Parts: sequence; structure tokens; C-alpha cells
Amino acid sequence: MRQVLRQVDNDFSNLVSDLQKLIRQPSVSAKNQGIEECARLVSKVMRKSGIRTQILKISNAPPLVFGEVRSKKNPTKTLLFYNHYDVQPAEPFELWNDEPFSGKVKGNKIFGRGSADDKGELITRIKAVESFLKVHGDVPCNIKFVIEGEEEIGSAHMESYLKKYRKKFACDAVIWEFGYVDSKNRPIIGLGMKGLLYVEMSVKEAVRDAHSSLAVIIKNPAWRLIEALGTLRDPSGKILIRNWYDEVEPFSKEDLALLQKEPFDERAFKSEYGVREFVAGKRGIEVKKALAGDPTCNIAGVISGYTMQGAKTVLPASATVKIDFRLVPRMDPKKQFARLKSHLRRNGFSDIKIKMYHGEAASRTNPTDPFVSCVRDAAKDSFGNYVVNVSNAGTGPMHSFANVLRAPCVSIGSTYVFSRIHSPNEYARLDLLKKTTKCMCLIIDNFSKQAN
Repeated sequence: MRQVLRQVDNDFSNLVSDLQKLIRQPSVSAKNQGIEECARLVSKVMRKSGIRTQILKISNAPPLVFGEVRSKKNPTKTLLFYNHYDVQPAEPFELWNDEPFSGKVKGNKIFGRGSADDKGELITRIKAVESFLKVHGDVPCNIKFVIEGEEEIGSAHMESYLKKYRKKFACDAVIWEFGYVDSKNRPIIGLGMKGLLYVEMSVKEAVRDAHSSLAVIIKNPAWRLIEALGTLRDPSGKILIRNWYDEVEPFSKEDLALLQKEPFDERAFKSEYGVREFVAGKRGIEVKKALAGDPTCNIAGVISGYTMQGAKTVLPASATVKIDFRLVPRMDPKKQFARLKSHLRRNGFSDIKIKMYHGEAASRTNPTDPFVSCVRDAAKDSFGNYVVNVSNAGTGPMHSFANVLRAPCVSIGSTYVFSRIHSPNEYARLDLLKKTTKCMCLIIDNFSKQAN
């Protein structure tokens, strides 16, 4: 292993160079920009590293890049890396200090959309495998890669890919596509992800916008939506939809023990986001419990009337609101959507049209699973310390992997917690990319030695 880890050091300039190539290829799934081209580029980078690749396709879905290296000495165990090559839109362009897809290196940082989320993470996995192949001509266990192209728009076809290629993707454990590193340079080992229900509610009142003086006789659809939104949750964040929490289970003793140990710097967090207090005045353990296990009802955007600079006295003809609900284990997105529709009808809002954009169930890996110890030991050796997180507050298709492949999923990675992912001037720290590549090498080695 010393030789393998030394190889990571010796070859680090190539890691940076290949990451720059990936960043410089735009791959915005929301706009279908550069998706096919990026899939081919990812495949090319992997082949150069000694990984056999195949670009898979199903109807109406972006291509998926599959990679595989079969172990000569240990062909009975398989570790799968799940990542994605698509990125968020770069807008607003004017807030970037450099071109959004520059891959520019400044000191210890490499900038550009996707530098952290998720091309920076992907390159650490690829280069870990490459390091084994360069030193030993083999890997300690079978390695597979599943790299999709629509994670940033909800992974709508990921479960279909998993079901169609279940045998091809078969594995014993999964390393998830990302992992945060906190302000004290400790990797956060994530054991789960929340689910998601994303909906759009809309009201159309008139055939066209009107003069606002007519508000005394023409109903304003924006007010209609505001009235409906006011019935969904209370000021503390509790969701008021009937039976919304029916399937929610309390944290286990193991989960609560992890939450108690998990550090959370409230002052630094508030300073970073410029907020004075948390919802309902939460503090201490309640903040950590909320992030890991509370469902949410969030207004993602409201569209109605005139929103540009200056004044325009207009009565809008229509209004639309987009809402995302974060879900926790055992909450079924389709069942929750039905409850939302029933709530609107029951409260006299049957005139509001509602559309479901995306649904994803939550997932959690048992903290006592042997694979978790593999990851913990590797994190300690590479970073010196680590934090175990019961569940990430965000969402990804982890439930689909765990359910279809029947394998534990654990997230760990190189993304500095304040690296501005999804925002202008996104960056990855070079020191964390190197440490994470070594961590991936150690995870592969630990996993290969673990008894079946």
C-alpha cells in the first residue's frame, strides 16, 4: 500500500490535468448541454487509466458510463463507485471571477462548475484505481463504476438503468458520489440521504395580465397560492398535511449516539450563510436531528406578475410555485403526493393545479454494517480523523441502489463544505483531492480483506 499511496503523490499533476479536461467540457443536464460529449470524455479518461468502459443507453435518458476492472487475485468481491458527470447550470455568469468552465488553478484551489460536484469526486475514484494498476497491474477486488448524466435534474432514469443492468452492476458495496469535508478538515462519512418530492402548484385566473386597479373585482392568483401555501406548514416548520408523518420512525439508539458525537459549529454555519437564528430557534442536538431526520416543506421559487427592476402596476393572470419536500425513510413519494392533493381539495383549493416533477425515497445504511468500518478506518488513516453522519440533508438515488443492488451505500469524498457547489466560483481544494484519492485506495484495500 505504501507504493500505491506514493503513486498517488507522484501522479497528482496528471489528476489535476485530467480534472481540468473534465471541467472544461460543459455538461449541463438542465439544458442538455454537452452531455453526450462529456460521457465520451469520461470514458476516454477512464480507458487511459486502465479501466474498461462501456457507454450504456436506454430510451429518452442521457448515456450512462459503465467501467470495470476485474481482480485477478480476488474476483469474488466487488466494490462499486457511483458518480455523475452532469453539472448544475453556471448562471449567473456575471458573478464568476473567471470563465465558469475554466478549470483554472489558483494556489490550493481549482475552479469551475463541476470542480467539486461531481467531477472532482469522480477523478479521485478513477485515479485510485489507476494507482493500483500502475503499481501492481491488478486491483485488490473487482471494481465497477456507474456514472450517470442526470443526477442534477433528479436521476429520473437511474432506477431503470439499475433494473435493466442489475447483473452487470451487481456488487457487494457502494461508495457514493460525494462526501463533505468540514471546516476542520474532517471527512464526513454519510450513511444515508433524505428523499424528495418536488411539485409545482399553479393557478390561472384571467386570459391576460390586467391593470392593478382591477384587483377590486378580478381575483389575484398569487394571493390564492399564498393562501394555499399558508395551510401546508406552521412557523416551526411542522408540516400540517394530514397523515404526513404516519410512516416516520424515531431514530435508533445507534443513530442517536452518532448524532450526539457529530460536531456542528453553529456559529460558523450561521456566519457562512449570514443567518441570525435557525428555524424555530433550534440549537444543539435539535439542529443535528433536524438535518438528519426531519421532513421539510420548502418553497423553491414563486413566479407571478412583474419582478424586474422598478415598478409596474400589474394584476397577474397566473401564479406558479415550486415546492420541494424532503422525505425520511419509509415515506413513499407517491403516497405523500396523494396526501398533498387530498389536503388541497379538503381545504377548498381544488382549483389549484398540481404537478409532480420528481420523487425519490430516502435511504440509510445501518451504522453497524461491516462496510462502514472499512470506510472509517480508511478515513482515519488518510485524514487523521473523521465524522460519521446518520444521514445527509440532501437527496440522491441512494434508495434505488440499496433496493435494487441490495448493497450498503456509504458516502465519503473531497468536497469542502464551503466550496460553493451549485453557486458561482465553485472550487475544489487540491489537498483534499489528494487525501481523498489515497482514502479511496485504502477503502479498496480494506474492503478486499474483509471477510465475505
